[in-house]
Amino acid sequence: MISRAFDQDNILLSKFIHACSFLGFKDYAYSVFTHKTEPDIYLYNTMIKALSQTDAAKDAVNLYNRIQVMGFRPDTYSFPFVLKAITSLSALEVGREIHGQVTRIGLGSDVHVLTGLIQMYSGCRAIADARQLFDGMCHRDVVSWNAMVAGYAKIGAVDNARALFEVMPERNVISWTAMIAGYAQMNRPNEAISIFRRMQLADVEPDEIAMLAVLSACAHLGALELGEWIHNYIDKCGLYKIVPLNNALIDMYAKGGNIDKALKVFESMKHRSVITWTTMIAGLALHGLGTEALEMFSRMERAKVKPNDVTFIAILSACSHVGLVDLGCRYFDIMSSRYGITPKVEHYGCMVDLLGRAGHLQEAQDFVKKMPFKANGAIWGALLASSRIHGNMELGELALRHLIEVEPHNSGNYTLLSNIYAALGKWDNVGQMRKLMRDRGVKKIPGGSSIEIDGTVHEFIVGDKSHLKYKRIYEILFEINGQLKIAGYVPKVYGGILNLDEG
Repeated sequence: MISRAFDQDNILLSKFIHACSFLGFKDYAYSVFTHKTEPDIYLYNTMIKALSQTDAAKDAVNLYNRIQVMGFRPDTYSFPFVLKAITSLSALEVGREIHGQVTRIGLGSDVHVLTGLIQMYSGCRAIADARQLFDGMCHRDVVSWNAMVAGYAKIGAVDNARALFEVMPERNVISWTAMIAGYAQMNRPNEAISIFRRMQLADVEPDEIAMLAVLSACAHLGALELGEWIHNYIDKCGLYKIVPLNNALIDMYAKGGNIDKALKVFESMKHRSVITWTTMIAGLALHGLGTEALEMFSRMERAKVKPNDVTFIAILSACSHVGLVDLGCRYFDIMSSRYGITPKVEHYGCMVDLLGRAGHLQEAQDFVKKMPFKANGAIWGALLASSRIHGNMELGELALRHLIEVEPHNSGNYTLLSNIYAALGKWDNVGQMRKLMRDRGVKKIPGGSSIEIDGTVHEFIVGDKSHLKYKRIYEILFEINGQLKIAGYVPKVYGGILNLDEG
């Protein structure tokens, strides 16, 4: 280009800079830009866009400021690009200044620019400002609607997002995906799947993000039939080479109870990321296959894939399931010695759980005392659970005292200690726990389960009679219970806190 003087063509040079940044050569793209003696606004916009899409958001804002110093007038492309950089920096006040410039320049009614401002305010969690701007728009396109719906969904206000979604004049795949991802993110998998079903009926083809979100919902609910449909769809569309989708499939199958299919997906992958290995290890540990999980980690090391901190959470969990205390301690040590990973509170929690489950209660307590930071609810919860397993009332009381401080309304903690008392026949203490919960206004969260039949997920809560066939369901349960008694099964009843309204 230089030898033929094509580097003087700003449009051609802009395309070259875009290609460089797209391929990951941001620094080279910037050096080409700086060697241009007379860049125009088009070239500036291209460079700002390139920088805003990398970790150089500050440089994008600085370059935008140079536009005005050089005497150029920002246009409808300049603002959305710099606003994206501001969003990644969470620089709300700078964003407000840009908003003022938009108004002064006379672009306050430009849909493209206003949508960028909505995305900026939403991304900086100033959702009220975003909504005010949205409501004041004279004309809105589907991108504007999507920006507002996605803004609500990202901060967890999915009900507000849903209200807007239902009145959208038109929807595209991004609209549906924003709602599915929003529900999945807020652990409302039923709604996520319901929206996905509606998306199918509307003949809208899901994109990669929609499939990742709905697979997460399927994993949460154990909706294997829908997960398998998505798996088939991925294969049919030739998307089986996309690593994140395969990772999501492994997670869905593992959490849905089909570890064999999870392994099949894993073994079929030609390229695996650290997330792939970690998800498979965690899945094996979840199924109690601790030995297989540790073998998988050995394979990961042989493949020269460097584990991350999440990998070691899965590994320590696997050791806990198998009861391999010495091996768990060794893995905890090599985290920092071999891989330079500083243990987090989650890793300490895994170690406390490992030691406690194996009956090393004093070592578990000593481990908590030596921690470089204050123990959280998960740490004390692990100790409380261990004290229940081994019937150690003193440790259970100690753990609960700390848990009441950090998680005063978690009914599960009170229930665990109550079960320890009941197992030891200390019914007065059980009554005291019941009274303590009542005095503190703690409500016991009822247990629940779900099952998928013919593509529909049915949820059941303890004592719930809302299902249309609940009478038949209870009849079957009583029959099963009778057969268990005949077979000689005796349940281990702790006599814990079942209902605070009981006498």
